[in-house]
Amino acid sequence: MAETSAGAPAGPLSARSAAPAATPAPVARLTADQARRIALRAQGLLGSPDRRAGAAGVLRRLGAVQLDTISVLARSHELVPYARLGAVGRRPVEQAYWGHGTAFEYWSHAACVLPIEQWPLFAFRRRAYRDKGRVWGHRVSAEAYAGVIDKLRAEGPLTSTGLGGAKRTAEWWDWSDTKIAVERALAFGDVVVTERRGWKRVYDLAERAVPAELFEQDPTDTECLTRLVALAGAALGVATRADLMDYHRLKGPQLAAALPESGLVPVEVEGWGAPAWADPAALAAADSASGSAAARGRHRTTLLSPFDSLIWDRPRTERIFGMSHRLEAYTPKHKRVHGYFAMPLLAAGRLVGRVDPAREGTTLVARQVSLEAPKFVPALAEALREAAEWTGCSGVRVERLADESLRPELEKLLG
Repeated sequence: MAETSAGAPAGPLSARSAAPAATPAPVARLTADQARRIALRAQGLLGSPDRRAGAAGVLRRLGAVQLDTISVLARSHELVPYARLGAVGRRPVEQAYWGHGTAFEYWSHAACVLPIEQWPLFAFRRRAYRDKGRVWGHRVSAEAYAGVIDKLRAEGPLTSTGLGGAKRTAEWWDWSDTKIAVERALAFGDVVVTERRGWKRVYDLAERAVPAELFEQDPTDTECLTRLVALAGAALGVATRADLMDYHRLKGPQLAAALPESGLVPVEVEGWGAPAWADPAALAAADSASGSAAARGRHRTTLLSPFDSLIWDRPRTERIFGMSHRLEAYTPKHKRVHGYFAMPLLAAGRLVGRVDPAREGTTLVARQVSLEAPKFVPALAEALREAAEWTGCSGVRVERLADESLRPELEKLLG
């Protein structure tokens, strides 16, 4: 990769040096394509997948997997390891996320599953919730809070129903005092989610469920933020300030305080129009992979969940891939452009189309499909066949193609 002067990619930020007269370290200059490949490799979508590490390895690499209630081909948290590993069973995914002592749910980019090793790093957010004294405007009595803790201590892991009920009425937002109390305890760190049963959270005491060596750690806010920024940089590969803040939903002053000690290095990226930082290991990997095609590794061809961390930040997705993508599940049907749960198609390291999928019995239905160019029809067929096989479907039916002239070739490839 190009640099402002000869030598290795830039080291730690020169602002950390005690000698102001020292010559600044050279800043690496990346082309847009280099930045794109670095981002793909960091996200596990370029290179040989680590299938031995499985879904747990994907979670550790990404640092956060977003949860969502929508289930089309599968729930989003299952689609994320599938996109990187191919066919992966539901049980290994559930074990990676909710096996005892392996991960926990918390507020990161959104509601996310996080590696258990990150438990100490969210102490800053737990303290902030405690200082605020309530969660999302809900108030609850001290008696209700203590009651939840006492019941969990006495009876072990329980759902909100087991604790006494989730809602006062049928309205989803009308939480019972018990539900408010246990969600507050989750935000404060007194409670963790140990598993999901029928998508219902199962709660347990953090002191019992989190490994003692992690539960007892109490890093300062600065220590938490510095490490989280470093981890976000590693997961993104190369990122702007906005990208780094968005990954764990940090605030500007939090990032500004943490960035100098994060170990990330400044880079310039062609066409980005904003300062950027990169993970040194990602730069080194990009340098080592700049030779043969074999060294660069294999690009994944797959459908991506709209909540996949490669694309969950819409401005970053548009900057890197040139695709403006929005989830339209909550858009009135007559106003949708690409469909209810349109999944971007990743092929050759680029976003080359969209598929709005569904299932009808043992048939995977592509309700709406669009492609950037006819040359991506084989990639589309590959992605549809693999998704059908993974979800136990024996056939694929394409309902609507933005370009109907592509149908004969696509149907031939689908067999």
